[in-house]
Amino acid sequence: MNVVLITGGSSGIGASTAIECAARGMGVILTYHRHPEGGKRIVSQITAAGGNAIALPLDVSATETFPAFKNSLEKLLLDWKRADFDVLINNAGFGLFNPIETVTVDQFDSLFNVHLKGPFFLTQSLLPLLAEGSQIVNVTSATTRVATAGVAPYAAFKGALEVLTRYMAKEFGPRNIRANAISPGAIRTKLGGGLNDEFETLLASQTALARVGEPEDVARAIAGLIADENRWINAQSIEVAGGYQI
Repeated sequence: MNVVLITGGSSGIGASTAIECAARGMGVILTYHRHPEGGKRIVSQITAAGGNAIALPLDVSATETFPAFKNSLEKLLLDWKRADFDVLINNAGFGLFNPIETVTVDQFDSLFNVHLKGPFFLTQSLLPLLAEGSQIVNVTSATTRVATAGVAPYAAFKGALEVLTRYMAKEFGPRNIRANAISPGAIRTKLGGGLNDEFETLLASQTALARVGEPEDVARAIAGLIADENRWINAQSIEVAGGYQI
């Protein structure tokens, strides 16, 4: 049984990805931070459908906790008769709408810690547990391609994560580990406060398929990307946005 670890798996894209991966026969380890009830709900949904899943607490911004998290993960894997795992999905994140002129240092640092520093050092910490021939998927954003006023720090760090993805592919290649980024467009989640009707209508009008995306749209793209038939896709950033502003 392949095992996938999804950070930020208690809601939104992460939760949908956990459900989709479990439905395809993978063992799922999802993390949560502020919403343990969300993690438990997704685990219950997966296990009720006959899948294997467990939730672990993790604050991606707190790099000092990563060694303890690694130890917890090792013990969990032993329960599944594994010493390693197969897919790391760096998904955890949050949104913030604020023009450059009013962004505070604390807001900037918080976004940096979660969207770039956290994935960098979590991946570093978990490298010994990643199996030969495993995969890394970094969830970025279409805001790295289309400038959207009010999300400059978020988009900047997601852009840096796309660059980091290529370096991961380069440096981990000798272990046959591939790394790719999935770049969602406008998705109906609670990230950044969610979408109101007016904003959703605007985004849909700017999208070739004339709607905003659902978390399941991105989840299926991730699950498809990590499938064996796509094993030659590496070091890429794949936008999943329905044709947003093309």
